[in-house]
Formats: sequence, structure tokens, C-alpha cells
Amino acid sequence: MTSNVRPQKRFISLTKLKRRLKYAYRRYVLKDVFKAEVRRWQEDDGDNIYRLSYDLNERSVVFDLGGYLGDFASSIYNKYGCSIYLFEPSKAFFDKCVTRFHGNAAVKMFNFGLSNTTGEFTLSDEGDASSLGNGVLAGERVAVKSFAEVFANLPVDEIDLLKINIEGGEYDVIPHLIENGLIAKVRHLQVQFHNFIPGAEQKRSEIEKALLRTHKREWCYTFVWESWSRR
Repeated sequence: MTSNVRPQKRFISLTKLKRRLKYAYRRYVLKDVFKAEVRRWQEDDGDNIYRLSYDLNERSVVFDLGGYLGDFASSIYNKYGCSIYLFEPSKAFFDKCVTRFHGNAAVKMFNFGLSNTTGEFTLSDEGDASSLGNGVLAGERVAVKSFAEVFANLPVDEIDLLKINIEGGEYDVIPHLIENGLIAKVRHLQVQFHNFIPGAEQKRSEIEKALLRTHKREWCYTFVWESWSRR
């Protein structure tokens, strides 16, 4: 006996379809773009050709946000002899910086991060891929302070180079600098935007548009490193 009952068609909701498309885009398209940019950065020897090439001297002031083990601070100091303000919220990494720069008065170190607010966050324990989270990750509790408040209490009028590698925190601190007018005090900005943050592409695009009012982009390796200079 043949059944005349037709199988029901299964429909996927528009919301679920959008979610799946976004997931596929992030996983396959963005991932491939990022890999290509990393490869291009390595082929161009970006760490040596670009990251240390600025018009700095011994009177220059450098802010290192996300000091980690002090590699960038050490390289930029050895090349230019400039004054460096290093901010590293992780106690373990901060202690290594203290040991590394012991006796070097030009490198001033602070065991907190800079952000758009003052408070505490959770730091994921993933080496140089540590990230500032919202308290839901298991890891080290660290302190952050408002960039504007800290800057107002330092003997600094202008930042010659602001390097930012804070694993997603850039999406908070750069808009904070723009809103408070502090971005105008930054001659050069070197930043690593991170693509694992939800809405990273849109957030980065909005920051770019705002930065263009005061700065111009000198070079860019998308979601790897990019550099901006004041107009």
C-alpha cells in the first residue's frame, strides 16, 4: 500500500541562517584573510622593517600597552634611547619586566593596564595571547585604570609612539582616547587589532573612520599590525 502522505519540508529560520552564515564567514573567510596577512607580514620581515621604524630619539616618549616580557620596550629603547612607560597588568609578566629593566631609569613600569575605565578584569593565562575579559574567564584578576586619568597624572605632554597590543582591549581604549581628545597628543600609533572579538570588523572600521580625522595610516597588515601618524 502506497502512502499519499508527503514528507514535511524542513525550513530553517532566518535568524538561524544568519547565524550560520556569520559563523562560516568568520571561520573560513576571515581566517583565510588573517593567515594571508600573517604570511605577508612574515615575508616582509615586518617585525624588523616596520615595528621599530619611527622618527624617535632620546627625548621621545613611548607608551607600551601590553608590555608582556618587555621585548618591544627593549628593542625600541636599544634603538633610540627614549623614555618608555610600560603597562603590564599580569603580575607574572610584570615581574619579568622589572627584572629585565632593573637599573634602567628610562623604562618606567606599571602593574596595571590602561583602558576606558578603572576596575578589575580577568586575564586569561595564554602567554602572550593573554586577554582582558569581563570576569567570566578562569585566570588572573588584574587591574586596569582609565587612560585619561593616568595620563593626567604623568609628567607627559605628548606621546611620540603609542604601541597597543592588549588582546581586544584596543576596542575600548582607542575610542576612549578619541572621545577625550587625547588621540591628538599621540604622534604615532602602532596597534594590533584582534579578530576574535565579536563584531571586530565593524568595531575596527568605526575606529578607522574616527582616526582618519586626526591621523593617516602609514602601513597596514589587517589584524596583524598597523601604524598611524598624526596629520
